[in-house]
Amino acid sequence: MRLTHLADYAVVMMTAAARRAEGARLSATVLAEETGVPLPTAQKLVGKLAAAGLLNSVRGAGGGFTLARPDISLADIIEAVEGPIALTQCSGAEEASDCALDARCRVKPHMSVVSTAVRGALGAVSLQSLASAS
Repeated sequence: MRLTHLADYAVVMMTAAARRAEGARLSATVLAEETGVPLPTAQKLVGKLAAAGLLNSVRGAGGGFTLARPDISLADIIEAVEGPIALTQCSGAEEASDCALDARCRVKPHMSVVSTAVRGALGAVSLQSLASAS
C-alpha cells in the first residue's frame, strides 16, 4: 500500500502546521514555502483539509488556516484527501463492483475486516506524534 502524492503532501503540510504554536495561522503560501509542496497543490490541499474539518479557515487581514482540533490522526488526513480507507475496490461494498471476480469471490466479505484494521492502525498515529518526531 502506498500513499498518493496528494495524501503524502497533505501529511507533510499538516505536520508542518502542527509544529506551530497552538492557534498559529498559516497560509497555503507559507506551507508551500516551508514544505516544498508546489503552491497550486498546497492551495488545493488546504481546501480539502478545511472541507474535511481538519483546518479552520480565517478570512480577512491576518487570516489563514489553523488546525481545527488537537486529536487529528494520520487516518483523518489520508481520508480527507483520498476518501475512505479501503485496500480493495470492493472493501465494504455490498453492491457489485467492476471486478471480474466479484460474482464468485469468497474473500470479498472479509476485506472490510482488513480495511478496518488498516484504518485503525493509521488512526492510532496522531498528528502530534508525527510533528514531534520530525
